[in-house]
Amino acid sequence: MTKPTIGFIGLGLMGSNMVENLQNKGFNLIVMDLNKDSVAKVVARGGATAESAAELAAASDIIMLCLTTSNVVEKLVYADDGILAGIKEGSVLVDFGTSIPASTRKIGADLAKKGAGMVDAPLGRTPAHAKDGLLNIMASGDQATFDKVKPVLDEQGENVFYLGALGSGHTTKLINNFMGMTTVTAMSQAFAVADKAGVDRQQLFDIMSTGPSNSPFMHFCKNYAVDGVSDLGFSIGNANKDLGYFLEMVKDLGTRSQIAEGTSANLQASFDQGMANGNVPEIYDYFLKLES
Repeated sequence: MTKPTIGFIGLGLMGSNMVENLQNKGFNLIVMDLNKDSVAKVVARGGATAESAAELAAASDIIMLCLTTSNVVEKLVYADDGILAGIKEGSVLVDFGTSIPASTRKIGADLAKKGAGMVDAPLGRTPAHAKDGLLNIMASGDQATFDKVKPVLDEQGENVFYLGALGSGHTTKLINNFMGMTTVTAMSQAFAVADKAGVDRQQLFDIMSTGPSNSPFMHFCKNYAVDGVSDLGFSIGNANKDLGYFLEMVKDLGTRSQIAEGTSANLQASFDQGMANGNVPEIYDYFLKLES
């Protein structure tokens, strides 16, 4: 069978590696990004470019987005020269970013009016996994639409989870990130409190890591708080954004999460102190300086 033409918007570290993986596997790519160097690398491997999202959508069977925020996604979809203006009947839009589920469902409904489908497919793992096609992908959308793009998702992910109705992937990713970032924030403060109390941080880790609190996240926090190595690879800015999205989602569900509110407040405070680009375990430095 002929491979589908893929339009890809968003050539950050994750997106660039995803595109390289697809090109290595013989897919035709049309790309857009503000970073001209990233676009040039795709073209050098035989890819093409588009002048607008509408042009990219009109030339693609599958449009993939790997973008930073729901606002950016909506602007690309709804602009006069956006995806909705150019998308073909039968095409599918795949959003790999972390977006607000209500926004995802709205876009999906508007695409359906044009005979196009949507799958939300947020990602787990790292850009290195993306390059090798070994991501974790949390996909959702109607079954027929998911089945249409699954062969391509299988080229990008080692584990492709189908989660049901559109928006379930983004919901699951936000829950996952709420848990993960709350854990990192709590463990980072634990190390800071130990330091303030005169307890050896390495000994604290040695004790805690022998019990049920042990986890990969604890090791990331220890690597920074004890060894000074910042290696989680997920920024305070991104964590802050995702917790905000989680709180918005919870509000839409008619409830609240006081735990998430606490995590969000700490992430926002460290963000406001200029720490946005630091990896999340670096919030330890914020807690170390925090005064009553």
